[in-house]
Amino acid sequence: MSVRPIKMTNQARPHLEGAGVHLHRVFGFGETEPFDPFLMMDDFRNDDPAKYLNGFPWHPHRGIETITYVLKGNVEHGDSLGNRGVLSDGDVQWMTAGSGIIHQEMPSGNAKGEMHGFQLWANLPSHQKMTTPRYQDIKSPDITSLTDDDGTHIRVIAGDWRGYRGLVDGIDTDPSYLDIAMPANTTKRFPFDTRRQGFAYIFEGSASFADASQPFGVNVEKEFMGEELKIRDQSGNRTLVVFGEGDEVVVTSGEMGVRFLLISGAPLREPVAWHGPIVMNTREELQTAFRELNTGEFIKEGAEDWVGKRRG
Repeated sequence: MSVRPIKMTNQARPHLEGAGVHLHRVFGFGETEPFDPFLMMDDFRNDDPAKYLNGFPWHPHRGIETITYVLKGNVEHGDSLGNRGVLSDGDVQWMTAGSGIIHQEMPSGNAKGEMHGFQLWANLPSHQKMTTPRYQDIKSPDITSLTDDDGTHIRVIAGDWRGYRGLVDGIDTDPSYLDIAMPANTTKRFPFDTRRQGFAYIFEGSASFADASQPFGVNVEKEFMGEELKIRDQSGNRTLVVFGEGDEVVVTSGEMGVRFLLISGAPLREPVAWHGPIVMNTREELQTAFRELNTGEFIKEGAEDWVGKRRG
């Protein structure tokens, strides 16, 4: 067995998105290769409704999948296919935009005003860019969950953990998406498919990964300085850890335990032409998408139902 080394680590950065939603962008600022097949991830965590209630009004997507995981609060969604619904605590929506969809996502907090969730963008391979849009909505009680003998609790959203499979299926990149909570001072090994690239995202507590000698996740950030590792104070626990090659990840939780997402997928290794909410393989395909958006030809499925509907 070979432990995956830490290739890089960063803190999520404050970002303003949609109609004024204050969130933290985990990655998605430019370079895509280290995260392939994933493009972007946002952590939308806020206890002030004024900073998220304006939400993400009607906007298009083509060529990607958006994965929304809600921990606290609600996200009401609707789209050009006529779908409507609400994601609540613990629910997941895996949306394949494919050939094109126009949708909106409007968050609202719980009774305390708390709102917390994640949205991950996954790229589609070239042969699936113009596939028919589809949804995989998974309610919290239906998500595969288990607790190991050491007290580690795992929610299997996609992929496999020791024979327990998530409900998300039919995805070309064979993703694995785990929500893991480990009790204090626990060490655990997680098998990691050598064909996949992946990362961990700490959002509660602290942990050290593999050869890291100091915990990070709360109040510290680990960053590479040539061959050395430097620890510096950093408020907040929104820590991204990107792994190198290997077939397992070793995690040791800190004094308060840790909760993190462990996500991986098979890299596409295809060219990326990306502008805003549309991701294609070539500049020409991107230009076609925006031209069709301007001429009303963008939506390939459900266009008749969408014509004449108010988009704002």
